[in-house]
Amino acid sequence: MRRSILLAAAGFRLALFILLALVPAWGQDSPALHHDAPHAGSHGGHALGNPEAWEGSKEGIAYSERNHHIAGFMVVLMGLAELSYVLRVPALRWATLMLPSALMLAGLFLLVWSDHEAWPVGSLSFLETFTGGDHEILQHKIYGILALAVGSVELFRRIGRIGHKAWASPLPFMAIVGGLMLFGHSHGFHPSAEKIAIHHAIMGTMAVTAGSSKLMSAWAGLRESSSKWEWVWVSLILLIGVQLLIYSE
Repeated sequence: MRRSILLAAAGFRLALFILLALVPAWGQDSPALHHDAPHAGSHGGHALGNPEAWEGSKEGIAYSERNHHIAGFMVVLMGLAELSYVLRVPALRWATLMLPSALMLAGLFLLVWSDHEAWPVGSLSFLETFTGGDHEILQHKIYGILALAVGSVELFRRIGRIGHKAWASPLPFMAIVGGLMLFGHSHGFHPSAEKIAIHHAIMGTMAVTAGSSKLMSAWAGLRESSSKWEWVWVSLILLIGVQLLIYSE
């Protein structure tokens, strides 16, 4: 187990290095990030003074697509980690710790860089970010908190610190809750709002189905049907990751 933890730690550091390499210094060159416009009430209005200024702009689209692609990279890592578990390859047993590592990294990324104008990288304060009434920003931060919390639970569960079967529930429930939230997730005043809604609906459907499959696998236990549900779970997680990687607005 010590060797597995060391390998997982090395993988976590590698993933963190890749994440930091993928995240450019958005605040240095983009004029949209250096603004003095008053805070508007809807998402995107903070940047240039009106709701349409950021959403649908060249900078806004690039920022959003980059975030989705980085999230996709993390989700693919999670899917590959779960694939190693389903295949039951002894040499890849350590890879099961990749899921909590990638999940916590994804949560950290969302909490910091989910929205260009939100705390801690934007002009909005902590209180404005979480209580300002912008549902898109709030949902992103909730996703980040959930990912960090569930990733921590999965890490302790997989290294044997917590063993009760109930601790296996947060991961599939997060997938289900997160998937349902996607059906109400909007990018505000965006010229491609319909296309984005379709993307979210597809991902939401796959996430809810994946989470339900993971729950069915846990209930099936060690019976033959358990592996079938695990394959559904893994396949859908990988599909969600691929969809995020090719996401475009």
